[in-house]
Amino acid sequence: MAGQLKEVRNRIKSVQSTQQITKAMKMVSAAKLRRAQDSITQMRPYAKKLQEMLSNIVSSIEGGTVLALAEERTIEKVLLIVVTSDRGLCGGYNANLIKLAKSTIAEKYEAQWKKGNVAIWNIGKKGFEGLTKSGYKTDATFKDIYLNLNFEAVQTAAQAAMKAFEQKEFDAVEIIYSEFKNAATQVFTAEQFLPIPKIAQATSKKKADFIFEPAKEHLIAELMPKILNTQLFKAVLDGNASEHGARMTAMDKASENANELLKSLKISYNRARQAAITTELTEIVSGAAALQG
Repeated sequence: MAGQLKEVRNRIKSVQSTQQITKAMKMVSAAKLRRAQDSITQMRPYAKKLQEMLSNIVSSIEGGTVLALAEERTIEKVLLIVVTSDRGLCGGYNANLIKLAKSTIAEKYEAQWKKGNVAIWNIGKKGFEGLTKSGYKTDATFKDIYLNLNFEAVQTAAQAAMKAFEQKEFDAVEIIYSEFKNAATQVFTAEQFLPIPKIAQATSKKKADFIFEPAKEHLIAELMPKILNTQLFKAVLDGNASEHGARMTAMDKASENANELLKSLKISYNRARQAAITTELTEIVSGAAALQG
C-alpha cells in the first residue's frame, strides 16, 4: 500500500512539473504572438493591394508582349516553397502543412513527381525533416530563415525562385503556408507564386485602365520582383504568427489536460490513503480485541 501511495505522489509531482512548463511556454508564445500578429496585420493590406495591382497589370497587357515572370508554359518542373516552423510542440501545425504539401503534389503534380521533377525548398526545419524522411527532393538552403527573420533573408529566397523560373529550371512555383486568422485558427494554403496569376477579365467588373509613367515595360520590370518579394515575406510572417498561435493554443490545452489529470490523481491518492488508514485501524482494533480475549 505504501508503495502505491509513493507511486501516485511521484506521478502528481511529475504532472505538476509538466504543467509549470506548459504554462511558461504558453506565456512565452503569447508574448511572441503579439509581436508576430502586429507584424502580419500591418503587412497584409499592403501586400494584398500590391498583389492585386500586379495581377491586374499583367492581365491588362495586350498584344504579343510576354513578361518573363508571367509566362505560362507547359508544366514539366515544379517548385514548392513550404513554410513550416523550426520547433515542435505546436499541435498539428507542422503536420498539416506537410500533409498539404503531399496532397498538392499528389493531386496537381503527380505526373511531374513520378518523373522526379518536383523540388521542395523548405523554410523551417520541421518541414525539411518531415519531407526528407518521406522521400521528397528537399533543399535546405533557406530552412534557417527563422533564426534571423527579416525581409532581406526572405528576399534572397524569393529572388532565387524568380531566377530559377526565368531560367526555366521550374515552370511553376507554389507557396505552401498557413494564413494566420487568430490564435486558434490557421488556414493552410497553397498559393501560386509563379507564373504571376492573371485576373480573368470576364469576371472583373471593368478592364484595368492605367496610365504608366515611366514606360510600362520599365515600370513592370521594377515592380514585379519587389511585389513578389513582398508576397513571400507576407507568407513567412503569416507562418510565424500561425506557429506562435498554434503553440499557445496547444500549451493552453495541455495545461487544462494536466489540471484534469491532477484532479484524477489526487482523488486516487486520497482513496488509497483512506484505504491504508482503514486497514491500519482494522489491524489495531483486531489486535486490541485479541489482547482482551
